[in-house]
Amino acid sequence: MDLSARDRILATAHDLFYRDGIRGTGIDRVIADAGVTKVTFYRHFPSKNDLVLAFLAHRHGLWMSWFTDALQRHAPRKGPPLGALLPALAEWFGSDGYRGCAFINVAAELGPSVPGALEAVRAHKADMAGVIASLLPAGRTRRADAAAVALIVDGAIVQAQMAGDGADALKAAARALRAFDLA
Repeated sequence: MDLSARDRILATAHDLFYRDGIRGTGIDRVIADAGVTKVTFYRHFPSKNDLVLAFLAHRHGLWMSWFTDALQRHAPRKGPPLGALLPALAEWFGSDGYRGCAFINVAAELGPSVPGALEAVRAHKADMAGVIASLLPAGRTRRADAAAVALIVDGAIVQAQMAGDGADALKAAARALRAFDLA
C-alpha cells in the first residue's frame, strides 16, 4: 500500500527516532530515507520539533493499540487479569529492534527542550497506567496500585533495554508484583 508523503516521513522518522534517537537522527536522513524533497518535508513538518511531536502521537497510538491487544491475547483463563502483564512485556522485550520505551527515551534525551514533548510523555504514561488500572480490582486503592505497577513496568522496560535481555527484568518485576501482592 502506497503511503502519502506525510505518512512516509512519519513512518521513517518513527523507525529512525526509535532506533537511533532523536538527536542522532538528522532531518536530512529522514528526508532521504522517506524519499521526499525538503520542500515536501517542510510543508508537512515546519520544524523538527513538529516532527518529534507527530512521532510521539504516532508512537502512542501504535504502542497503546499493541499493549491493549497483547493484554487481551495473554489474558489468563483463570486468575487475575493482571496476569497478562508480564507475558505481554516478554513479547515486547523479545521483539526485533526492541530499544525500550520511546517515551522514556524521549524524556531522557530531550527533557524540556522540545515544547510539548514532556506533556506527550506524561500523557502516554497516564494512559498506560489507566490500562493497567483496568486490570486491577475496583476499589479505593486502584489508582495508587496502578501507579505502583506502572512504576514496576517502567523499571522493567529500562532494565530490559540496558541488559539487552528482558528475562532478568521480568523476574524482578514478578518479584516486585508479588511483594506488593499485586500479582
